[in-house]
Amino acid sequence: MKIKKIARINRGTGQHWVGNGFPVNTLFSYSQQGHDISPFLLLDYAGPADFEPSDHPRGVEQHPHRGFETVTIVYQGEIEHKDNAGNFGKIGPGDVQWMTAARGILHEEMHGSDFTKKGGTLEMIQLWVNLPAKDKMSAPHYQEILNSKIPVVKMDDNGGTVRVIAGNYANTKGAAKTFTPVNLWDMRLKTGHIIDLPLPEGFTTNVLILSGNVQINGEETLNEKELVLFEREGDYISLKAISDTSILIMNGEPIDEPIAGQGPFVMNTQDEIKQAMNDYRSGRF
Repeated sequence: MKIKKIARINRGTGQHWVGNGFPVNTLFSYSQQGHDISPFLLLDYAGPADFEPSDHPRGVEQHPHRGFETVTIVYQGEIEHKDNAGNFGKIGPGDVQWMTAARGILHEEMHGSDFTKKGGTLEMIQLWVNLPAKDKMSAPHYQEILNSKIPVVKMDDNGGTVRVIAGNYANTKGAAKTFTPVNLWDMRLKTGHIIDLPLPEGFTTNVLILSGNVQINGEETLNEKELVLFEREGDYISLKAISDTSILIMNGEPIDEPIAGQGPFVMNTQDEIKQAMNDYRSGRF
């Protein structure tokens, strides 16, 4: 076995608002890291943020996407999704929404009605996952994955748990269907536990610390809202929990294709971006 070396540590770009409901830190984006993060495109971490009760839902009103998938994981709070394909869903703590925009979709993401009325703490992740060229113009699709449907694997020595959102962990298949090989694991590590985590050679690996403190490969210690990107060479990483820790593991096979993007559209060429903008303006989504 060969350890995957640390390539970069990201500590966010400062908080900014998406709509009026999501104060986010962007931990990586294809505009900054390019192919280094493929098949992933962007990671926003919203909150934790406290919201007062309101009569008016906050969030992001209807907007388009084409050419990729959005993966939303809620840790605290409640999000309601509605799109022009007729999908509607409400996700709360532990739930996941995996939306395939593909050839085009219009959707809105708002705080849930109950959460809006009562107020509370919102904490969530949104990850953008690229699609290969052959699938970018496929039909839009929506997966609502409730917490109860996500397999949970217990670690040896009662050291923690892994929720297998996508991919495969310890011979346990994840809940989500993906177009390319992607492992998305929601991990809890107990103080002092050490795990050598096997990961495929050649795959991109990002690890986000949601809470707690973790020593990476016996060298760097990361704190909450910090992310480490690993080199692709190697087949495992080593994690040691300095305190009780919540971690998101993002691991996937790179898509070796050109990336052209503008706002909510990610395609392979600028001509395809222009076509996406024209299709959106012409009501063809």
